Amino acid sequence: MLKEIDGQMLEIPQHVAIILDGNGRWAKKRFMPRNYGHTQGSRNVEEMCEVAWNLGIKYLTVYAFSTENWKRPESEIEALMKLLRNYLKDCIKRTTKNNMRVRVIGDKAGLREDIRESIINLEEVSKVNTGLNFTIAINYGSRDEMIRAMVELAKDIGNHKINADAITEELFAGYLDTTDIPEPDLLIRTSGEQRLSNFLLWQLAYTEFYFTDVLWPDFKRRDLIKAIEYYNGRERRFGAV
Repeated sequence: MLKEIDGQMLEIPQHVAIILDGNGRWAKKRFMPRNYGHTQGSRNVEEMCEVAWNLGIKYLTVYAFSTENWKRPESEIEALMKLLRNYLKDCIKRTTKNNMRVRVIGDKAGLREDIRESIINLEEVSKVNTGLNFTIAINYGSRDEMIRAMVELAKDIGNHKINADAITEELFAGYLDTTDIPEPDLLIRTSGEQRLSNFLLWQLAYTEFYFTDVLWPDFKRRDLIKAIEYYNGRERRFGAV
């Protein structure tokens, strides 16, 4: 979709995925605890949802908590889970106000029961909304996602629901957490790191990557526009070698 943004015509990516990185470093630069950075990062997610929708982005997916994040210090994990609980509860009000649909991807079975219940409630309440499609990756790892998908696929083959010879990329994609969500057009990673960190490995096959040194709590509208400008400068050639 072409849209005029700050005096220039830009092709707006339909789906933007973001690896939210740099909360801890942002806090350290301010001589504050890491948890303060996570809190500010969470607030920035709320702001960027509105910014993305106003720019014309239809789908926004953020990497909030990975399967590897369980290796962090227990105190930090507990603080992150408390922040997640509060965010999920507050998000219900915001989804209704902003007409936003929210989905959570990842291994929900690995989360505590009260968090799973909040996720179910949030997804149910927001499923009728027609605004921004906001997806949060929680306890998510792409390898884990694909293994879970293969287990379910193997069960269906074993139950004779599917013939193994009929397996295609499209069929397998239907077993992933992101079924019914288009693949990202643009991936953004903040804080200067240039790796995928086990995020959407299947879905990012033809995605444009944009890396920025900006720490996530400092990532604002101007930074998202820079990423979209970069996206516009790329020559999208599918199937090229």
